[in-house]
Amino acid sequence: MFTLRRGVAVAAAVLLALSAAACESSDEGSDSGSSSDSAKIALLLPESQTTRYEQFDKPLFEAKVKSLCSGCSVIYNNANQQSDTQQQQAEAALNDGAKVLVLDPVDGAAAASIVNTAKAKKVPVISYDRLVTGADLDYYISFDNEKVGALQATSLVDQLKKTGKTSGNVVMINGSPTDNNAKLFNKGAHSVLDGSGFKLEPTPDYFTPEWKPENAQTFMDGQISKLGKTGFVGVYAANDGTAGGAIAAMKAAGVTPLPPVTGQDAELAAIQRIVAGDQFMTVYKAIKPEAEKAAEIAVALAQGKEITDQTTPVNNGKEDVPSILLTPVAVTKDNIKTTVVADNFYTVAQICTADYAAACKAAGLQ
Repeated sequence: MFTLRRGVAVAAAVLLALSAAACESSDEGSDSGSSSDSAKIALLLPESQTTRYEQFDKPLFEAKVKSLCSGCSVIYNNANQQSDTQQQQAEAALNDGAKVLVLDPVDGAAAASIVNTAKAKKVPVISYDRLVTGADLDYYISFDNEKVGALQATSLVDQLKKTGKTSGNVVMINGSPTDNNAKLFNKGAHSVLDGSGFKLEPTPDYFTPEWKPENAQTFMDGQISKLGKTGFVGVYAANDGTAGGAIAAMKAAGVTPLPPVTGQDAELAAIQRIVAGDQFMTVYKAIKPEAEKAAEIAVALAQGKEITDQTTPVNNGKEDVPSILLTPVAVTKDNIKTTVVADNFYTVAQICTADYAAACKAAGLQ
């Protein structure tokens, strides 16, 4: 009888142990599942001179991450044009447990060290909007940036020829010398402007430090002094900030009428200048699909899921990087309604404030 009781007790103890082990296994499986649903993803943006980053890229990216992974969090930083600051922000994000870096570099070449640091920790890196050169990237998500420059230049040349001009000086104001995209815009623009019959000023090309509008304005002041108020027929400006600087310089100098000026990013101020006739065009890059695609891939990488998106190889000086390149669109006064308004990028009310009411009415926006 004593032996039977002891056997029952031992059996009960074994069952209790097995039950506890099963619970532990279940808890571990639950923790493993929740960890993939609670990853940290770092979004590292380069500057705030361009309004798109804080106004669109950041909130769109964060919202998409949250919709795909309710427990995931975004470690966000803006480097304010300082590459050493961006390096520090990346290292801090990695130390904080970031599982993926989405990196829009201040300096495409210098940012290779950020990628190397991440790779040493086995953290994948997505190059976002601007390409990191000379580094082992996992993905690159942007627009066809040579096509952006070609689109700007084609719009400018077509408009000049439409108004009867087939020759003359075009002042060229490129982007930041540290931004690889600026070099691609420049290359695309040259593919159209070289041999167009128009002469580019100055030689060699001018690149605007840090994309700052005030730097573009100072440069344009110098070009007006050099060429005269009527010594140029158009202005190729690489983005809306530099376009705004050039236009401010021309207005201050009394240049009238203003020649056609290009831009990029479809900033609200630029759309209003286009409506008013001060700026001829901008390039609209639909930021929502760009930011959301970056978020989708970042979440998939963080969760170890397979990515099946079709990609195009883009060489960054070290390797062919799997890339997703979206299509840019030229925006003039004629298609504001069917582009930025139709996409809810801006409402008519945002564009057509009191100062632009009459111009908006004339453009058919009200």
